[in-house]
Amino acid sequence: MIIYINDKACKAEKGDQLLDVAKRNNCHIGYICGGSGICQSCFVYVEEGMEHLSAATSVEKAFISDKLAESGGRLACQTRITGEGQIRVLSRAEHLRRVVVGLNVRDFITYAQTIGYNVTNQLPSGAGNIVDRVREGKLNPVQSLQNIASGIGPAATLAGSTVLDNFAFLQGPASMISGGAKGVFDAASDTLCRISGGQLHLPGATCRTHGGGEPELERVQITAKVVR
Repeated sequence: MIIYINDKACKAEKGDQLLDVAKRNNCHIGYICGGSGICQSCFVYVEEGMEHLSAATSVEKAFISDKLAESGGRLACQTRITGEGQIRVLSRAEHLRRVVVGLNVRDFITYAQTIGYNVTNQLPSGAGNIVDRVREGKLNPVQSLQNIASGIGPAATLAGSTVLDNFAFLQGPASMISGGAKGVFDAASDTLCRISGGQLHLPGATCRTHGGGEPELERVQITAKVVR
């Protein structure tokens, strides 16, 4: 079956964890603790298909507020596919990226308030859940630390490649080596072009879309005034 993570088609099977599906398909969902359920880095929004997923675990209930749960919030390391059907998932990082790139101030404020509320209200229950699992032998602290150590490298690599794919101007150092300062300027203009839907470009720069002879729709003239 096919499910969609950040709008990317991913092969999955009944019984799979969402986090494992993301790993196999090289699709970005954060993971640091290796599925121990102690870091919340694999938090996702289920946009469609909650009925085809397992019920929220005690770990999720401890870490995710009712407000976030109502918005489709789940932990990918705790959520399994229980049936076939349309499933669409959005990672927290992708959700925030879309808010920022879309320059949606209202959604950004709402997002910040919701996350702040979750941290403030769920920290005690989350910490208590970890302690209880350690006492019950359901969570091995040593193994959890080993999972974190083994997960940081791949997670950082995946996050880095995702950032560079979406924000080309961060490829500046590589561009400077291959094309000088103009390469950085062109990369920034390319990002501005994508964000604005082809409407905006930096003066004197090109982008991948309009660098091949296709005329751009509009240019922006930037001037600076020195105040003494």
